[in-house]
Amino acid sequence: MDNMHFKRKLPTPAEIKQMYPISESGRLAKEKNDQALKEIFTGESDKMLLIIGPCSADREDAVTDYITRLRELQEKVKDKIVIVPRVYTNKPRTTCIGYKGMLHQPDPTQEADLLKGVIAIRKLHMKTLNETGFSSADEMLYPENHRYLSDLLSYVAIGARSVENQQHRMVASGIDVPVGAKNPTSGNLSVMMNSLKAAQSSHTFLYRGWEVTTDGNPLAHAILRGYADADGISHANYHYEDLLRLCEFYAAAPDLVNPAVIVDTNHANSGKKYLEQIRIAKEILHSASANADIRKMFKGLMIESYLEDGCQKASGREYGKSITDPCLGWEKTERLVLDLADLW
Repeated sequence: MDNMHFKRKLPTPAEIKQMYPISESGRLAKEKNDQALKEIFTGESDKMLLIIGPCSADREDAVTDYITRLRELQEKVKDKIVIVPRVYTNKPRTTCIGYKGMLHQPDPTQEADLLKGVIAIRKLHMKTLNETGFSSADEMLYPENHRYLSDLLSYVAIGARSVENQQHRMVASGIDVPVGAKNPTSGNLSVMMNSLKAAQSSHTFLYRGWEVTTDGNPLAHAILRGYADADGISHANYHYEDLLRLCEFYAAAPDLVNPAVIVDTNHANSGKKYLEQIRIAKEILHSASANADIRKMFKGLMIESYLEDGCQKASGREYGKSITDPCLGWEKTERLVLDLADLW
């Protein structure tokens, strides 16, 4: 512990929520959004879920601009698609080196400042909710930080590097909105299914200095994102045969309720070739239309999209261009979403 330097004590989630409270209109909007997502995962609704947005939320102005455009697009496809903006405010890094997201660096050109970061990410999610009526998706990279945003999110993702972690699994069991668990980077689906079993079960454990109990999350589900082999080569797992295999995993686990999958069209599924997301998304919908079991299990897509095509270095300041993984630009995004609505 001698090499761990305690810089300052940050406000608790309760204190931050008191400083920056959710508005009544925001609370009601989130309740409505939560219900729409619940109906998708329980099968009451036949609409497709679309979790879409930048790889990482790097600056408030561009992210807000993007989500305002999404609001207009949502109105055009509301009969077929439910959109949840991807507002990922902490970024996993394989080596833990590099830009770690707005939580760490509210300004990517400045040094890390966690106090400013906690405030910045809460204000961004609040602004999204208050100005557009969208309650967002974010990744639960740090389970102990989830409660800073727990009253603002309608969807939570557990990443490929975190899915085996016991704390992630148990905290997911106490969340009351859908939690998606990605397959690990190795592609081992058994690991992902074990995560879902844990997330749907009740637990007693230590969390933020408290002994807590959870009821289990019946909306916990799978996310397929592709994988890398022993040589680091990317392989997809979104194809028809992959989806059928996941159906078989669910059939072998009758204790899991609400069998569901979201397919991530980027990452290893696209080999980070972001333009391939357009083809991949349409192929997945074709697979769903060709098989009743896949159609019942398939609930939606994750797509990485921003205002401008591609990506830039973290030091770059081109408005609306990703500073992490490359994303689809707005024109391609709008066309794709309209096409998906026609296909669904």
